[in-house]
Amino acid sequence: MKKSSPLLIAQLSDLHLFANPDRDLLGLNTFSSLEAVVQKLKQLPVLPDQLLLTGDLAQDETPIAYQQIQSLIAPLQIPTYWLPGNHDHLPTMQATFIAPSFQAQKSYQMGDWHFLLLDSSVTGKVYGGLSPESLDWLNQELEQCNPQPTLIALHHPPFAIKSDWLDQIGLQNSDDLFAILDRHPHVKLVVFGHIHQQFEHQRRHIHYLSTPSTCIQFAPHSKTFALDHAQPGFRLFQLYDDGSFETEIHRVMFEQTLDFSAKGY
Repeated sequence: MKKSSPLLIAQLSDLHLFANPDRDLLGLNTFSSLEAVVQKLKQLPVLPDQLLLTGDLAQDETPIAYQQIQSLIAPLQIPTYWLPGNHDHLPTMQATFIAPSFQAQKSYQMGDWHFLLLDSSVTGKVYGGLSPESLDWLNQELEQCNPQPTLIALHHPPFAIKSDWLDQIGLQNSDDLFAILDRHPHVKLVVFGHIHQQFEHQRRHIHYLSTPSTCIQFAPHSKTFALDHAQPGFRLFQLYDDGSFETEIHRVMFEQTLDFSAKGY
């Protein structure tokens, strides 16, 4: 039997915009790199049905930075869902993302899929964690949306990625998350950002995937902070109604003069 047309979802993560669009992050202008990513989205044969922004959207947590993001993305007129990362300020995001295309829901349905967005940020910390309230909410939502194929998004990776410095700042209570997900076989995908690189892993019935940052990239398998030469990018998903999916990474050609001597950001 031929599959119906899939949902097309673009995941963008770790934008790190500043209030001043001329500011660089370690030698890369984050506003211009996001512009390049948006232009790449426009050039796709078919525009995505949804944009999913998985955290660290602003570097300086200012309203103007979030307004800059909105000004670049809203003209696409694509439903845009978002969640915070460790660099974000949730109340400012909630007050600023007011364009009609920017959606505040963290549990929603599109096509035959259900989407659940988790806040893994911990105030004042770089690492992530899911509160007992978030975990209870997740379990309740999964029980209610069973048996719909489900995608879960958060900012922090629930797995070690063989990069010593990044593995110290991932999700700190992954076992609590797995204890819930193991009971719900209709969960097909868990997507995240934070690590500024492509990553894929399968645990039991679930595929776990990250996306490149729309700005700087971190070198894989590095013991300490290290930048990579890889270009900015995003991940594209095709989600089918039977719960299967296809995915690919899209990169943009972007001129950058990175500070490879940097010890952090």
